[in-house]
This record gives sequence, structure tokens and C-alpha cells, in this order.
Amino acid sequence: MLTELIPLALVIALSPLSIIPGVLALHSAAPRATGLAFVAGWVAGLTVLTIVFLQVSGLLGGRGGHPPGWASWLRIVVGAALIAFGAYRWFTRGKSEHMPRWMHSMSKLTPARAGATALALTVVNPKVLFICAAAGLAIGTAGAEDRHEWLGVVWFVAVAASTVALPILAYAVSGHRLDDALNRLKDWMERQHAALMAGILVVIGLMVLYKGIHGL
Repeated sequence: MLTELIPLALVIALSPLSIIPGVLALHSAAPRATGLAFVAGWVAGLTVLTIVFLQVSGLLGGRGGHPPGWASWLRIVVGAALIAFGAYRWFTRGKSEHMPRWMHSMSKLTPARAGATALALTVVNPKVLFICAAAGLAIGTAGAEDRHEWLGVVWFVAVAASTVALPILAYAVSGHRLDDALNRLKDWMERQHAALMAGILVVIGLMVLYKGIHGL
């Protein structure tokens, strides 16, 4: 189960729309406090969404000690959706050369607003919501014991949030010495975010699709 969750978590972890807001939060008037608040809100949002869909899986016949029959079909649907969205992102990459304008306001956030914004971003971003749903249902349909299910939630959230948390935690320790490196990362991801997401979605979609077909 833990191995299966890695590709799903990487869709969130490697998304420029996950990483860049966290980097921009470090350009606020109180970068350490704002960055740490952003991480707390991001982790909380991912955790709550995953747990909600874990509970939903029980209502759909999962969590019964063995995977339900629809679990493989769910993986096929998720994999196909990721591939289709990845293809769409690739063919429309020329229209996505710049990041959304709302991101420019991230550098003006206070710590309290940064935490609330991060929490909101996990819900309003369809990709994050979809992946958390897929992860929660995957954990709930794995036929694992309760303690292993909670381990799966922790594992998924840790991997998914790692690329947001690590730069901010590193900045909290090193301070402005990381400014140049983080700015270069932000600029590169801004230029390449559409192509990056297209490749990530297609590759991970193929992995999930294979897992679903193999389980039939």
C-alpha cells in the first residue's frame, strides 16, 4: 500500500502550484513565521481530505479486510484521468507560460492568513482534491488493519507535503542564505510548470493504470 501511495503523493509534491506558493510565502515581511504557518495549513488540509475519503471508502464497501471488487476499476479510472489531464496540459502548455496572478499576493500574507490560505488551496485546487480522494480510497480499499491505514495516511501526507515543507524548514534554519537558490527554483518552475506537470501526470497515470489492470 505504501508503495502504491508514492506515485499519487508525487503528483502533489512535484506540482509547481504546490511548491511556488510556499516559496513566495518566504518573501513576506515575516518569512519564517509565514512559511511555517503555510506548511502547517498545507499539512492539515492534506490530512483532513485524505481522512475524509478514507472514511468514505468504508461507506462504499472498503475497509472489510480485503480489497473490494471496484478498487481495481477505481485505479483504472484514476490512471486514465491523470493521463488525459497530462495530455491536455501538454497540448495547451503554450497558453500557460506564466503562473496565475493570484500567486503574487502570497508574498504579502501574514502568518495567520498564510495558514488559512494553504488550507484553502488544498480544497480549491481540483488536482489536490482529486489526488487526496484517490489516496484515501486506495488506503481504505487495501484491506489493511486500522493502524496500517493510519500509517498510510501519515506516509501519503509526508511525501505529498515534503516539497513544500523542506524548503521552508531549510529557510527557517538558514535564513536569507537560501534566497538566491529559492528564487532560481521559483523562476525555473514558473517557466516550465506546464510541461513539468504534463510529464508527471502521464507517467504517474500510467503507473496507476497498470496497477488497476493488474488487479483485475
